[in-house]
Amino acid sequence: MRDWILVTCEHGGNRVPERYGAMFRGWKRRLSTHRGFDPGALRMARQLSRSFKAPLVASTVTRLLVDLNRSVGHRNLYSMASRHVSPEERDRILRDHYLPYRTRVGDLVAKAVGRGYRVVHISSHSFTPRLGGVVRSADIGLLYNPARPGEFKLGELWKGSLRRSAPGLRIRRNYPYLGKQDGLTSHLRRRYPPAAYVGVELELNQALVNGTKSRWLRGAVVESLRRVIASEQWQGAALHHVRAPTRG
Repeated sequence: MRDWILVTCEHGGNRVPERYGAMFRGWKRRLSTHRGFDPGALRMARQLSRSFKAPLVASTVTRLLVDLNRSVGHRNLYSMASRHVSPEERDRILRDHYLPYRTRVGDLVAKAVGRGYRVVHISSHSFTPRLGGVVRSADIGLLYNPARPGEFKLGELWKGSLRRSAPGLRIRRNYPYLGKQDGLTSHLRRRYPPAAYVGVELELNQALVNGTKSRWLRGAVVESLRRVIASEQWQGAALHHVRAPTRG
């Protein structure tokens, strides 16, 4: 089956639209942290897009206004800054920022699937190295739904390829989050069967994304994925049901 690669970045920046400047007065510090955006994720997404000549859908509006990686109705769709506005203003936020993004991604996937492609969707994210006093024990995380054979196979092959490209890094699957939790990839899984859609969230440790090794890290991610996509193991991947561990 022919693959069609799509790259997205839901938390690419911490920009506050002018209309909501007053809402975020006093939030400068939080906007600059992982709560406001995913540092390094957009740079990674752009390099993936260029390298694979893949379309990129990205947002630079802060996730503290509305989280594009959450479903409508999810308790974390809005932050403490935005959830207390009027229902009319929440509807406006959805209409102006959330729905156009989701619609653009959905239209691209639908068009590719309609042409007979298997969509390989890489959603670029990053995670804080410490959360709630707990140090995260990974440098790169690959999040997916292990019950979907294509996603399990891609995660397995990509992890192995990354270890060859970057033997000193800690690569984990479905860490620091579970890939089957609420998100854009989960939304698309409900719309498309495993043979048509493969979604993986790439998570980079923020301790590495802006350091001296950041360029090397992005290169290793790209080259490791390139090897996987071109490999016989991936091209001939069976799409029957697979039971697999959710982490590791």
